[in-house]
Amino acid sequence: MLLSLKNKNKVQNAWAMYDWANSVYSLVITSTIFPVYYNSVTKGLSELDYVSFFGFEIINTVLYSYSISFSFLVIAILSPLLSGIADSSGKKLEFMKFFAYLGSVACIGLFFFDSSNIEWGIICSITASIGYAGSIVFYNAYLPEISEEKEYDLLSAKGFALGYIGSVILLIINLIMIQMPHWFGIPEGGFAARLSFLITGLWWAGFSQIPFRFLPKNPYNKKIKREFLLQGYQEIRKVFREVRQIKVMNRFLASFFFYSMGVQTVMYLAATFGDKELGLPGDQLIITILIIQFVAIIGSYLFAFISKKYGNKLSLVIMVLIWTLICGAAYYVYTVYEFFALAFVVGLVMGGIQSLSRSTFSKLIPKSTTQHASYFSFYDVTEKLAIVIGTFSYGAIEQLTGSMRNSALSLGIFFLVGLGFLLLVSIPKRDLSTEALLNHD
Repeated sequence: MLLSLKNKNKVQNAWAMYDWANSVYSLVITSTIFPVYYNSVTKGLSELDYVSFFGFEIINTVLYSYSISFSFLVIAILSPLLSGIADSSGKKLEFMKFFAYLGSVACIGLFFFDSSNIEWGIICSITASIGYAGSIVFYNAYLPEISEEKEYDLLSAKGFALGYIGSVILLIINLIMIQMPHWFGIPEGGFAARLSFLITGLWWAGFSQIPFRFLPKNPYNKKIKREFLLQGYQEIRKVFREVRQIKVMNRFLASFFFYSMGVQTVMYLAATFGDKELGLPGDQLIITILIIQFVAIIGSYLFAFISKKYGNKLSLVIMVLIWTLICGAAYYVYTVYEFFALAFVVGLVMGGIQSLSRSTFSKLIPKSTTQHASYFSFYDVTEKLAIVIGTFSYGAIEQLTGSMRNSALSLGIFFLVGLGFLLLVSIPKRDLSTEALLNHD
C-alpha cells in the first residue's frame, strides 16, 4: 500500500497510538496490579494457598499460570482462520476493533472480582487476554502496509515506546489512587485496585478510537464476498504453503518460538515470582515493574540503533544471550536490591527484543504479497504457543518442585535453543521478493 506523504505521518502516528491504548492492559492487568490483587484475595483461603476453581482444588499461582496458557491457546487456534478471513475480505480493521472491545470490556468486568467469585475473575482475565492477543494479530499486520522497509525498526520501536510511556502514566495514576484513596474519596482496601481495572478498560477502548479513525479500512480495496469464511480458510492454506518454503522465515520463527517462551513468561510472571519467592510487598513489586518499563523505552531505541548499524541478527543474538544470563541470575536473587538490578537488565532487553522481533519478521514477508494479516498470524501463533508452553511449564515445574526458582532457571534452556536457531538465520539484504526468499538458505 502506498500512502501519500501528507497522510503517512498521520497514519503511522495513529498506528503507534494503539500501543499506547492497549499496553495499559499488559502493565496493569498482566504485570502489576492484577497479579498482586489476585494473590492478595486468593492467599490464605486454605492451607498452601489452594483455591477452589469450579470444584477443583489448585494452588492459586498455578491456576493463574494455567489461565494465561489457556487464553493464548484459544487465540493460537482462532487467529490463523480469522486472519485469513481478514485478508480475503478486507475486514482487518473490523476484527481489530472486535478484539479490542472484547478485551476492554473484560477489564471492566474485573471490577466485580473478589475472593467470593474466583471463577469470574479468571474468566474475565482469560477473556481480556484473548481480546488483547487477538487485536495484536491485526495491528501488527498493518506495519508493512503503512511504512517502507527501512522504517520498520524505528516505527516498531516507536509503538512499543509509546506503549511503555502510556502504561506507566496510567499505572502511576492507579498507584496514587491505591496508596491515597482518601484523595479520591474512595474506601481503603481492594476497591481502588478494582477501580483501576475499570479505568484500564476505559483507557484501552477510549484511546483505540485514534487508530480506528485513521487506519485504512480496506487498503487493497478487496471485494467482500459472501463465502469469505471459505476464502479465509483457503487464504491461510495458501500462505502456509508459502511459509513452509521460505527457509529463512522458518528458521526465524523457530528461534522466535523458543526465546519467546522465556521472554513472555518472565513478563507475565515476574510479579508473582517477587511476591512468592522474595516476599516483596506490593509497592516494591510495582516499583520493579516501573523500572522495567522506563528502561524498556531506552532499550527499544538502543537496539533499533544497533540493528541499523550492525544488522537485526547481531542485535537479537546479543539480547538472547543477555536473557539467558538473566534466567541463571534469577535463581540466586534473594534481596530487593538484587531484584531491582535484575529488573533493570530485563527492561533493557525486553523492549528491544519485542520491537526488533516484530520488525525483523516484517522484513521477511515477501514484498509482492497483500496477505499481511495471514503472514503475521504465523508470527502471532508462534508467540502465543510459546506463551502457552512457557507459562504452563513454569507452573508445572513449580508444582513438581515447590519452587519458582527452578521454573525461572529452566527458562534459560528455551533461550539457548532459540539462540541455536537464530545463529542459522541469515536475513537477506537484497530485495525481498518471493523468489529471493524461497531460494535464500
